[in-house]
Amino acid sequence: MKTILKNRELFALYLFAFAFFLVFKYGPIYGVLIAFKDFRVIDGIWGSPWVGFKHFEALFHSADFYRLLSNTLLLNLYLLLFAFPAPIVLALLLNEIRSRFFQRFVQMTMYLPHFVSWVIMSGLVIYFLSPTTGIVAEIVGWFGGKPVFYMGHKEYFRSIVVGSAILKDIGWGSIIYFAALSGINPELHESATMDGANRWQRLFHINIPSIMPTIAIMFILSLGGFLSANFEQIINLLNPVTFDTGDVIDTYVYRVGLQQFQYSYTAAIGLFKSLVGLLLILGANFTVRRLSKGESGLW
Repeated sequence: MKTILKNRELFALYLFAFAFFLVFKYGPIYGVLIAFKDFRVIDGIWGSPWVGFKHFEALFHSADFYRLLSNTLLLNLYLLLFAFPAPIVLALLLNEIRSRFFQRFVQMTMYLPHFVSWVIMSGLVIYFLSPTTGIVAEIVGWFGGKPVFYMGHKEYFRSIVVGSAILKDIGWGSIIYFAALSGINPELHESATMDGANRWQRLFHINIPSIMPTIAIMFILSLGGFLSANFEQIINLLNPVTFDTGDVIDTYVYRVGLQQFQYSYTAAIGLFKSLVGLLLILGANFTVRRLSKGESGLW
């Protein structure tokens, strides 16, 4: 109580954040109950009949479940392998640029796509990949190749999703890593230079180890949404031809939950995703703490 009274201004500011999470994050958790009920809008959450694990059993026995799960896992695995390291690489490269003007120009250029909505970004991707008017078809034609309708081939869909995700968010994602690099003590580089270390050696032995705690935390947080693909991106790029490889859990929830009004069933899907995300976060955090001997991690 003495600490609260001594820092009452700071605690007063904290109350706004606490109220936000209490009202918009923790408050709606009771709505998870509809995953265990046959929810009817007229009866409400408490008045709807209790059915236990009926919707979870329907989910695991659904003919679409394993296709949706495999598509979601593969897509997020590709994003983790290629999209997650991309901002790190960009930040490391930008940090090596000597010209501050050119560095900030590249930063500003790479940041801009983040502020474009996925509706516009998806339209641009579809236009660029068009076999008749797209710039990709023009480049392929310059080298004597035959233009391909990439959006009409399901085997290209995951690559298109990963590539467009990198293009849109690589600049924005690099901000936190670039900030971490800016906080490195310059004396470390000066000492390494005096000892004869070149730029590559300083990169691998000073820069990367210094931002490794930041990378570990961002990796742990990214695993929390491992089963949550970027819905806005997928729904705008998806078409009937690419359904076999592009239909993920989020797009399925949209069709079944909002268009077919199966709220309890889709609530069960959401709860399943949340539990998997929680287990992945705890597992990744435990692994990182063991590898770093407690120096990194959320807890």
